[in-house]
Amino acid sequence: MTASVARTLPADPTECARLLAEAARDRRTVRICGSGTKSYLGNVEATDIELGTGRLAGVIDHVPADLTVTLGAGTRMADVAAALARAGQFLPLDPPHSDGATVGGVIAANSNGFWRARYGGVRDLLIGTRTALADGTIARAGGLVVKNVAGYDLDKVLVGSFGTLGVIVEATLKILPLPEKSDGFVARFERSADAFGVADAAVRGASRVEACVVERSVDGAWRVAVQARGGGPAVERAVRDARREVASRRGHAAELADDIGRMRELPSRAIDGALVRVALPLAASTAFAESAVRLEGFATLVVDAASGVTRVHLIGDDDAVIRDAEALLLAARMVGGAGRIERRAEHLRARLSTWPNRPNGDFLMRRIKDAFDPAGVLEPGRSAFA
Repeated sequence: MTASVARTLPADPTECARLLAEAARDRRTVRICGSGTKSYLGNVEATDIELGTGRLAGVIDHVPADLTVTLGAGTRMADVAAALARAGQFLPLDPPHSDGATVGGVIAANSNGFWRARYGGVRDLLIGTRTALADGTIARAGGLVVKNVAGYDLDKVLVGSFGTLGVIVEATLKILPLPEKSDGFVARFERSADAFGVADAAVRGASRVEACVVERSVDGAWRVAVQARGGGPAVERAVRDARREVASRRGHAAELADDIGRMRELPSRAIDGALVRVALPLAASTAFAESAVRLEGFATLVVDAASGVTRVHLIGDDDAVIRDAEALLLAARMVGGAGRIERRAEHLRARLSTWPNRPNGDFLMRRIKDAFDPAGVLEPGRSAFA
């Protein structure tokens, strides 16, 4: 992925900031790496230094009564889950690459899964950060409690910045008690209208489900996976109401195994062809999905029914994959959505850009980039603005 000539693992935030200052002074470009699960994101370029966050890991502070936890950026999400589970709590984020992804990488990539509609996304759960900047300083934003008004909301700028503004070295996030019950099912339909009808009813139900996902693969069937977690009566009602919708549309429901986890991990599996990610108005999801499955290179489609985030995996002839990917991005723009090429095979990188069109806010984001990293050494090519 890169041609980095030097690799470094700073032992603490101070050393990390010093290394960044030296790199900026010498005009040496820097790639930031946690566990490398999202190294495919962006139009990555060769760098002089690869800075790893593996030693900036661990639980720094955990206050169960306040429902907050402070973590080193290099902490793996699997380790976070294990540590919090011992206190009967959990971090309500379910990003792709769930086991290997690190806290800093999840924040920098704004990596959300299917729980966002129920618990909020990275931006909603992040309440404080410490960030090593290219001038050698360490910036603190937010605080250590859920309700705070400390300073500018720098946290929101860092979410989705892909490391182009600085290296997140520490983060404080909201957490929740573990739910007492979990239940769900996966249903199969022949028609897309039935699948999306059930999904829409599930996410709008009186008892909210935790995740609701529509999937279609080359086998021709439409699947809806529904999961509810929380208090016993609420879970029972949510699943019962959703099953009633399935029955009314003559679907076939089966026990939920690891279907939602498998659907969430599509980005980790889509190593060939191209993976297109779009965010759509909910009303446009059905028509977009129906057009996607008719494409020549179509392989798999996964839709978060609550947020409208849709991923389409395309495989086959290179020209067809590129043509289909561009058609999907255009279709998303025509209905008021937005998208990007989330992943593509290595040999397609030169022909298929992550952002074929400049995203909204380009001018303002470039000004922010220039203010944080005037030498332009952090993560060249990773973001649309870098």
